[in-house]
Amino acid sequence: MLLVKRIKGKMLFVYQFRLRVNCRIRIPGKQRMADILLEFDNAALRLRDRLLLENTSWRIRMGQHWAVLGPNGSGKSTLMRAIVGHAPVVRGRLHRLSPAARPEAVGYVSFELQRRLMEQEEGRDDARHFSGDLDGVTTAADAIRDGTAPESVDPERFASVIRRMNIAHLMDRGIRRLSTGEMRKVLIARALAQSSGILILDEPFDGLDIAARTSLMETLSRLMERKTPVLLVVHRPEEIPDAVTHVLRLSECRVAEKGPRTLMDLTFCPVGAPRDLPDLASSDSAPIGNQQNPIPIVEMRDTSVRYNDQTIFKGLTWQIHSGENWLILGPNGAGKTTLLKLIAGDHAQAYANDIRLFGRPRGSGETIWEIKRRIGLVSSEFQIRYRKPISALDAVLSGFFDSVGIYRRPAPEQIATARRWLAILGMANQSEAPVTHLSYGEQRLILIARAMVKCPDLLILDEPCQGLDAANRQRVLALADHIGGRTAATLLFVTHHPDEAPDCISHVLTFQKTPDGPFTAAVRDFRN
Repeated sequence: MLLVKRIKGKMLFVYQFRLRVNCRIRIPGKQRMADILLEFDNAALRLRDRLLLENTSWRIRMGQHWAVLGPNGSGKSTLMRAIVGHAPVVRGRLHRLSPAARPEAVGYVSFELQRRLMEQEEGRDDARHFSGDLDGVTTAADAIRDGTAPESVDPERFASVIRRMNIAHLMDRGIRRLSTGEMRKVLIARALAQSSGILILDEPFDGLDIAARTSLMETLSRLMERKTPVLLVVHRPEEIPDAVTHVLRLSECRVAEKGPRTLMDLTFCPVGAPRDLPDLASSDSAPIGNQQNPIPIVEMRDTSVRYNDQTIFKGLTWQIHSGENWLILGPNGAGKTTLLKLIAGDHAQAYANDIRLFGRPRGSGETIWEIKRRIGLVSSEFQIRYRKPISALDAVLSGFFDSVGIYRRPAPEQIATARRWLAILGMANQSEAPVTHLSYGEQRLILIARAMVKCPDLLILDEPCQGLDAANRQRVLALADHIGGRTAATLLFVTHHPDEAPDCISHVLTFQKTPDGPFTAAVRDFRN
């Protein structure tokens, strides 16, 4: 018995020794599991009444930086929202295996976030009016802190981010007075200041001028070198930093491919230009002047815009004649969008300046609807405000009535025209989809169709390619060139990518900083 016990004791000792050896052999595997930040395990996401990205499996590890690619409507933004905790995982699981992947630690930038902040600001107006605080606003500094008490924010980190984004001059300005590019910088600063984990940037370069894009690229490169995990959604190959290590490509709401950047094709392949482009010459508009004495479509004399002690631009004298197509350039905050709002009648200071539109002085008795009837407008600011839960077709039809939403029965020929424009822009199969269910890029296409349906005399495209993939960008640029070059419509085209200017452009208006601070504008012939 004793021998047996001793033998059993030795056998037990050998067994225990082997068990310890086996544990040591598995340690490297445990380490590999330990560096996983986040994992989608056979997951599916829900966007309102739709299932997206079914059977998605994806791991994000420490030291990895991902570029997320795919066409408009492929599910990129929804996937990012799932990580932030704004889109539910309804099948499979999302494993957050590191504190860096918890929603409260994730820094997030997107146009959806910008829209939400603007909605909140509008909602606060009711409370301000009720309390008598008519001058209350949410400042850029408030937006960056996002309601956090100032004393709880690391002042050194806050100051560093503000300096890095070059937005110190915006801190006391209300967010509704910021340009699209300025607001984009504020949201990026917000993510950098608050994030302690993964940084998610959904189209962060859209709306930024050349200098700001260069600065952001340098900032992202430094963050990646410091091992801050970055997920970057982009539609342009030049916006992928060299430090990106991996690529996830989506197609038709599924993962098409994923892997190391060195093994992936980063080509962004556009499709052909749209066919069946219509003639947009207006037939029911009153003529402006005559061939011997042409009257400008737009005329501004010594025009200036000022808010309290801040002058946006000053001394602008400018004329637009029929047959001209203008490219408008300038840095963020120069006043490009403000200028367009003066023309469209959406800015109160239009009536404090000497402005003539279609031969009539502004404020001479015309209604806002008479102005808008002859103007088509597409802009990021308008897209943020267009939040009606209506179908894509109804949103396009609202262009006939210059309304946000549709409040009267359209004529059969108007419905036919709206459907034709949806087909031209590749959105025919989305005609019954609620606008709020579409991606940002798809919503932009809907609003472009909305601007086109009434055959405007003056078409204003304020960064029309923002949020669009390569194929839709080519489609919109071809359409803009057709409108400006082969129809009676006059085109105003605003962009931060001068290389995308349509061939029909004949003149350029460039905003430039003056030595004393405000901007002024210089005019030149684009063909010289």
